Amino acid sequence: MRALSFLMLAAAGISLSGCLGTVADVVTAPVKVGSKAVDLATTSQSEADEKRGRELRKREEELGKLERRYGKELRKCQDGSRKACDDAQKTYRAMQELIPTLPVEPDSND
Repeated sequence: MRALSFLMLAAAGISLSGCLGTVADVVTAPVKVGSKAVDLATTSQSEADEKRGRELRKREEELGKLERRYGKELRKCQDGSRKACDDAQKTYRAMQELIPTLPVEPDSND
């Protein structure tokens, strides 16, 4: 009888060790999920810098496109196209709205 009890106790111990691991996982799961959510919700400084850099490059590219388009429209305007003059004015206004959003380049003469 004692041998049977001992075997049952040993079997229970072995089977419970797996349960205890599962219980530990269940108990720590909310903490892991919470910390993951906080990590996803917060932005590191380097990530913020990279995002700002991408946004600045995108605006600079847009300004370059507008400048090229403005040059073409201005040439057509000088050749007598009234529509090109109107388009050039619209493009110039778009450039003037975009320019203040770009950082000022330092003067290279210093």
